[in-house]
Amino acid sequence: MSSFPLVAPFFPAGREPLPPGYTEEDRAQLNQAKKYQGWMTAGMESCAAKTVIAGIGGIGIGAFFSLMSASFAYEDPLLRERTQAGMNNTQKAREIFREMGRGMWRSGKGFGKVGSLFAGIECVIEGYRAKNDMVNPVAAGFVAGGVLARNSGPKAALGGGLAFAAFSAAIDLFLRRETPDED
Repeated sequence: MSSFPLVAPFFPAGREPLPPGYTEEDRAQLNQAKKYQGWMTAGMESCAAKTVIAGIGGIGIGAFFSLMSASFAYEDPLLRERTQAGMNNTQKAREIFREMGRGMWRSGKGFGKVGSLFAGIECVIEGYRAKNDMVNPVAAGFVAGGVLARNSGPKAALGGGLAFAAFSAAIDLFLRRETPDED
């Protein structure tokens, strides 16, 4: 193959140069890894995968927040003593842990629902628009906020949409900000 100045080299498919340190015997293994990487990339870019991942992450975050705030659930020791009268310490601990678990599940479901709804809507909007800019999270926030507040009436749905859109814009502006150059 001859080289021409200012022309990119051309290699037949499957005969590209190998990375440094690899031999021709490693080519099949590299091609297999490249194929798996392509599958993983396609899976992670799918709206279904993004929605599921956001839902699972939301469940985890909601459960964590609930666990951290569980210590505030028992503010009145006298009320707790009356509700747990006649129980030994093991039964009391078991009941407290059950309550914490129920609270973690409730909070986790709520966060998971919001996260998966927002991520799914944003992914669909981004796929439709074929752009990744500030419009996507703001529009997704408006739609998700409206959907979450729909049972409270049209005024609440509009307010929920506007509030969620503003929150989404603020979070996205924070995440997209440029960090100062550190020398």
